[in-house]
Amino acid sequence: MQCPSCQNTDSRVLESRSADAGKSVRRRRECLNCDFRFTTYERIETIPITVLKRNGNREIFDRSKLFNGITRACEKTSIQSKKVEMMVDELESQLQQRNNREVSSSEIGEIVLSHLKEINEVAYIRFASVYRNFHGINDFVETLENFNSEKGQLATVL
Repeated sequence: MQCPSCQNTDSRVLESRSADAGKSVRRRRECLNCDFRFTTYERIETIPITVLKRNGNREIFDRSKLFNGITRACEKTSIQSKKVEMMVDELESQLQQRNNREVSSSEIGEIVLSHLKEINEVAYIRFASVYRNFHGINDFVETLENFNSEKGQLATVL
C-alpha cells in the first residue's frame, strides 16, 4: 500500500476491523518511512449488473429500487423490513453469482414473486399487480385463481 504522504510502499497494519456491516475491512496503517498514519478499506469487487427493461432500455441494477418496490408491496402486512432486506440481499447475491451480467426486469420480478408467494399472499398480489401491469379486476381474479390452484396442488402433494 502506498503512503499518501511520501509514496513509500512499506507500511504496517496497526488495526483491522469489520466495516459496512461486514462487507468490508477497515485497516489503520502506518508508513514505515515517515510514520504517517492512514486508513484503507478492503472490499469485494463486484461487476455491475445490467437490467434489461421491458421497453428495451438498459440500466444498472439499483438495489434501492428493488427494496422500495418490495417494501411498498409489504406495507401494512406482517412482513418486517429486516425480512425484505434479507430477500433483497439473497436476490442480489443470486444475480452476482451468475455468469451473465445482464438480467431482464421480468426475471427479477418472477424471482421476487416466488419469494413473496411463500411469505405473504397480500404482498404477492400487490407486487404482481404492479409488476405484471394489471389493467382491471379480471387480472386480479386470474392471478388469485392461479395462486389458489397452485396452493391447492401443493396441499394435495403434502
